[in-house]
Amino acid sequence: MYACLPDGCGSGKDTGFCGMYPLWKMCECVSEKGVETWNEIKTFVELYKIDEKIKKHLKKILALHTGGTISMSANDLGEVSTNKENPLLDSRFIDDNIELTNESVLNKPSEHITPADMLKIQKRVQKAESEGYDGIVITHGTDTLEETAYFLDLTLPNHLPIVLTGAMRSSNEIGSDGVYNFQSAILTAAADESTDKGVLVVMNDEIHTARYVTKTHTTNVDTFRTPTFGPIGLVGKRGIHYFQELIQQTVVPIDHLVSNVYLLKAYAGMPASLIECLDQKSTKGLVIEGLGAGNMPLETVAAIKKLLDDQIPVVMVSRCYNGVAEPIYDYPGGGIDLERMGVTFCQGLNGPKARIKLLIGISAGLTGQTLRDYISNAVS
Repeated sequence: MYACLPDGCGSGKDTGFCGMYPLWKMCECVSEKGVETWNEIKTFVELYKIDEKIKKHLKKILALHTGGTISMSANDLGEVSTNKENPLLDSRFIDDNIELTNESVLNKPSEHITPADMLKIQKRVQKAESEGYDGIVITHGTDTLEETAYFLDLTLPNHLPIVLTGAMRSSNEIGSDGVYNFQSAILTAAADESTDKGVLVVMNDEIHTARYVTKTHTTNVDTFRTPTFGPIGLVGKRGIHYFQELIQQTVVPIDHLVSNVYLLKAYAGMPASLIECLDQKSTKGLVIEGLGAGNMPLETVAAIKKLLDDQIPVVMVSRCYNGVAEPIYDYPGGGIDLERMGVTFCQGLNGPKARIKLLIGISAGLTGQTLRDYISNAVS
């Protein structure tokens, strides 16, 4: 056992503490200060938190709160609304090996979260990396949690674990899942195994990558799923368990965001007018959730070509829950026809995430083939 002792113990320092000393040497030092019994020495040890094991393994976790259901309360009629102050700000984590710091960044429903808010969160995380934290937990509303998580995944390097979590039931509802998910996220962020995993989403005992996770149910607590691939880990009673890893990550640093990057969902009989109205100088890009593997109604083909001719990037994903978008069919409006026109196929991402990636790529100044390569590679 070692001790962190006050000045005057022979270290020659004037900083308030003289560093780590063996317990037997501390006994000599504290005896000089009038501490003579073993009970007094033990009290001295506890006061200065000198247990070497605790000091060695103590993890500093920063919890950034942004609002959402996890911070809300329901009234007698079951109507859920935002509290004036996030109740999680007063939370304490009972674990000798984890030091938790709570901070409010935003306090709004996730439907009100904008890309500018995501950039604000990203900058706060960047600052935290230089403040000695070992992990970051972000509480967030679930409706747009996957978009914020993916935004951070694309713009932050893997210097420390970053974990997002939320709740499907407000803080005072029966079966509230917020505190449990918050605890699971803290444990995940504090685990050494969570390093180099990219940004993570932890809900309902499962660990998902920000890249592929999506909300699948409007109200069920078991709402977050990773289509096709499944979760990469589990939160167990005795620790964090990973059984998958991401094979690649491309980080694009940005300090500002463009606007007017849009998302449309294709449907049978979709008119060209929906696409034509976006053919403006202010439009920076368009993501389309296409039919099947990435096909479009015949009526829309000419309007899509006009966007491409006007140098507006068009990205294709699938509106299907599982599978990836890829050019397979060679007829007007089929994937091969669209690819031949210049449409970029983004494999593995859903519409909202593909829009986030396109937004970041354009904001970073990527153009032409460089932008197409960045967008089409869904594992980056």
